[in-house]
Amino acid sequence: MERKTSLIVIGAGHAGIEAALASARMGVRTILFTMNLDAVGNMPCNPSIGGSAKGHLVYEIDALGGEMGYAADLATLQSRTLNLGKGAAVHSKRVQADRNEYKKIMKKTLEAEKNLMLIQGEITEILTEKCDGSVRVVGVKTSLGEEWLADAVVIATGTFLESEIFIGDKVFSSGPDGMLPAKGLSQSLRDLGVELYRFKTGTPARVHKRSIDLSVLEVQEGEAEPVPYSVRTAKKAADEVNLVPCHVVYTNSETHRIINENLERSAMYSGNITGAGPRYCPSIETKLVRFADKERHQLFVEPCGLDTYEMYIQGFSTSMPTDVQHEMLRSLRGFENAEIMRYAYAIEYDLVNPWELYPTLEFKKVQGLYGAGQFNGTSGYEEAAAQGLVAGINAALKIKGEPPMILTRDSSYIGTLVDDLVTKGTEEPYRMMTSRSEYRLLLRQDNADLRLTEIGHRVGLISDERYAEFCEKKRLIDEEIARINKTNIPPSDEVNKLLTDCGSTPISTGIKLAELLRRPELSYAALAAVDKERPMLPSAVCRTVEISVKYEGYIKRELAEAERKQKLEEKPLPKELDYTTVLGLRLEAAEKLNKVRPASVGQASRISGVNPADISVLLIYLSSKR
Repeated sequence: MERKTSLIVIGAGHAGIEAALASARMGVRTILFTMNLDAVGNMPCNPSIGGSAKGHLVYEIDALGGEMGYAADLATLQSRTLNLGKGAAVHSKRVQADRNEYKKIMKKTLEAEKNLMLIQGEITEILTEKCDGSVRVVGVKTSLGEEWLADAVVIATGTFLESEIFIGDKVFSSGPDGMLPAKGLSQSLRDLGVELYRFKTGTPARVHKRSIDLSVLEVQEGEAEPVPYSVRTAKKAADEVNLVPCHVVYTNSETHRIINENLERSAMYSGNITGAGPRYCPSIETKLVRFADKERHQLFVEPCGLDTYEMYIQGFSTSMPTDVQHEMLRSLRGFENAEIMRYAYAIEYDLVNPWELYPTLEFKKVQGLYGAGQFNGTSGYEEAAAQGLVAGINAALKIKGEPPMILTRDSSYIGTLVDDLVTKGTEEPYRMMTSRSEYRLLLRQDNADLRLTEIGHRVGLISDERYAEFCEKKRLIDEEIARINKTNIPPSDEVNKLLTDCGSTPISTGIKLAELLRRPELSYAALAAVDKERPMLPSAVCRTVEISVKYEGYIKRELAEAERKQKLEEKPLPKELDYTTVLGLRLEAAEKLNKVRPASVGQASRISGVNPADISVLLIYLSSKR
């Protein structure tokens, strides 16, 4: 048997799945290696997909032709949209998913994909060769000594590299969920000159449902009109989507006493853990230290699936010893008889310094080698899947000899995520938030397809049929916006009664329908009664039309800013430039620029430690060279 293919992906978590499926669907022969075939698409933390900003990523993954959104739709237990009390830019979908069902769906999808082989095996070494003074990847080596040759390799190892588990004073080598850690690959990367970091993350205990008195907890129901992540998913009624409720519980003074009295027994505070932890998803003991004035903290009690009694206590992550974990849980209302099925733990693991990567997620030091997911320094399934999609697409494009796909900050949260990583780096597990984007009104959930489907079709992940449906939706949106802007509403008793009933000012002269829609108290649906020529349109079209008209002024402002900054993105910087030789450039800026190796002046302007004066120097330098 010839052990040769075009692309090898290491790791079948959320990043590896998207990378492998993307490349295979683009016609590239792909092999996906996983240490355990039973853990494909595993969710070692909360089995939920989406959330604030993360929901945006899932919609974008689907718009490009990725798989996460569709699988999440099929495995949904409950759907909610967060931040509905705020502006449209931060509305974010989140679903509680059936953990086992999601894994089953993803494994079956991988197995059914032509051009893709799924193999259980541990990769311990990256094989390379020198070519014209540079290093390029030629394959991988397994723990069994097999060598598999390939034109490109994507590393998507998650939290497995040399991973260690911490529970109180107990420390042992292990991957998440009691699986084996990945050994050897870290050293192989160091031998190639790759800089590795060490990060930490964690997870709460799982509790048996029968031991929780759910009747005394706050109930959290799903939303009344769930909208699926994927355009491939048929819209369903709320009772078909929201199969189970979730619940809310709060810590109390007794919980805080137990934690504070045992703080030195937590692995986080005993000195055992050296890796940086996630700032935006901290352990409960870190919350108590950081927010000592808070009397209570909100926790979410969520099911892991329909075929299991395991309940996930979101917000209660800890590395306390087992006896303290029991005390902490049983201090919560309704948890007086809590039975722990899986203990909480912290996990420490190796990852790459993302400054080692280009915006394509290819390594700068090794041609054809790509990184994706938590291996690149992120936290979360959605961030991982987004990077896996980018890495898989770009690896496939490189193999096919086609130009790379680089998503810009104004095109997507995926573009923002990748740019933040490779330009700014990260000193802690990176989590996507809407506040990280300067173009939030452009990057909404409802218009993800308008922003990215064209790109997905161009690279070969969106079928002609799906693309035609997208073009029709776009046509309907454009025509309806144009109609609203030219439709005049004359004053009448009917119109003024509607306006008064909605708390809006009556009109005495004719007014454009668009002007009425821009009033905060009026909605597209409310104006239907006086909009006599309104066509019947799909709800997705109506939603985008309403937001586009209501926020038109702000959207135009962000588009103008994006266009202004694009001019700097179009000014490339020489790949081999030694910035210490550029006259007038500060030493700190030169060191940072040499470290990051920005592709353009625009990317250089976002590097921490590079100021506007340094950018002016670079522009003068480029002008003099021309």
